[in-house]
Formats: sequence, C-alpha cells, structure tokens
Amino acid sequence: MNIESINQSIQSQKDILLHHPLYQKVQTIEDLHHFLESHVYAVWDFMSLLKALQSKLTCTSTPWFPTVNTETRYLINEIVTAEESDLTLDGHRQSHFEMYLEAMQDCGANTAEVEQFLTSIRSLNNIFVAIKTSELHPNIKAFLDFTFRVIEEGKTHEIAAAFTFGREDLIPSMFTAILKNFQASFPETDLRKLIYYFERHIELDADEHGPMAMQMISELCSTDAQKWKEVEVVSILALEKRIGLWDAIEESISLKTAMV
Repeated sequence: MNIESINQSIQSQKDILLHHPLYQKVQTIEDLHHFLESHVYAVWDFMSLLKALQSKLTCTSTPWFPTVNTETRYLINEIVTAEESDLTLDGHRQSHFEMYLEAMQDCGANTAEVEQFLTSIRSLNNIFVAIKTSELHPNIKAFLDFTFRVIEEGKTHEIAAAFTFGREDLIPSMFTAILKNFQASFPETDLRKLIYYFERHIELDADEHGPMAMQMISELCSTDAQKWKEVEVVSILALEKRIGLWDAIEESISLKTAMV
C-alpha cells in the first residue's frame, strides 16, 4: 500500500465533500454566518492535530535531543511556522485560527460561542468533558471528539493520517469550491479577510503543506503494511466526520430557512 492506494480508498468520501450541497445553500449573509460559526471548530482543532505531530516528531521538551527522522522534523516545523505565525492581510503575524476569528468579526458573524467553548476547556481542563457538555450540534461534537481521540490514543502515523488526508490534502479543492460560491453570492460584501484566509490555505496546502504532509506519511509508514492499513482506516473516518460536519451546517441553514 502507498499514497496512491490510500487516495483511491478515500476517493468516494472526497467526492461527497467536494460536491456537498452545503456550498449552494450559503446564499445570504445569515447563511454565511451559520457556516463560519460552525466551521470555526475545524479551523481550531486543526491546530491541535498539528501541535500533536510537532510533539511527536520534534523535541519540544528540555533537555533537547535531536529526533531520529530529520526529514519529518523539518516538514512539521515548516508547517507549524506558517500555520501558527503567518502574515495577515495587513502584514501582521497571526495563527490561521486568529485570522479566521477576525474575518468572522469583520463580516458580522458571532465568535462568542467558540470563545465560550475555549473558555470552558480551560476551566474544565478536560477537552472531552468540554465537548460532551457543550451545546454544539451532535455532528460537531463527533467531529471534535474524533480529532482529540486520535491525538490522545493514536499512533504517530494515525495522527498524521487525520492531518494529511482529513485536512491538508482535502483543503485546496474543498476551499476552492467554497470560495467560488462566496464570491458569487456576496459580491457587495467586504469579505477581504475571509477570502484572504481561504486563498492563503489554498496556496499553502496545494503548493507546500500538502506535498510535505504526503512525504511525512511516506516517511512514517515506509514499507510497513500494517501502518499503511491504519492510515487508510483513520483517513476514511476523518473524512466521514468532515461529511458529518458539513451535514450539520447544511441542516442548520435549512432549518433556519424553513422557519422564515
């Protein structure tokens, strides 16, 4: 098994995501707010997947010792730098999550719910309790729970699978579909920061991070058939959880429309 065979295994889930009816449902600014207020959780938990990989593949403790695989060390540190400290539209340094929050605020979306959720994580000091006791849609809870179960219980190559095939490899095509719809539906709305966020991800993930993540998977699995199988299983689950997230957002928009 290799990268090509994994891609073949997950193609049906990717096709569902790339042609999901959600994209066509975002027609009004209220619909856009619904989308952003739910999608923000995927923007946030992505950073935890990334930092989990950094802790596994580089030395983040003292005393420092060099990790065994110099190539994966380089790859993950390069991705961390861009994701955690990228240049904003106006030339400042921010994480992509912070960029997303600012873009939400700029177009009038509500960030209070996600900020309250992060506060509850800090106060409870337990991500799983925070997810379970939140008032989030069950599919969003399942999406987050899967991410942190993989982080807590998964082997390094399984975390890398959720990161690579559930996020980095998927994002350029998926975000391109989202961006086209936004630009068509909201030509009069100032979405500069939001569009910059999506365009930046498309650029980085397609040209740099996606290929780096694929290389990381190949380095971690090498010729180990069992590792490749575990990567396949986690990748399929990660995409199914993303489909569930998209279903939840579409449902919330449809329910809102039906009540009008």
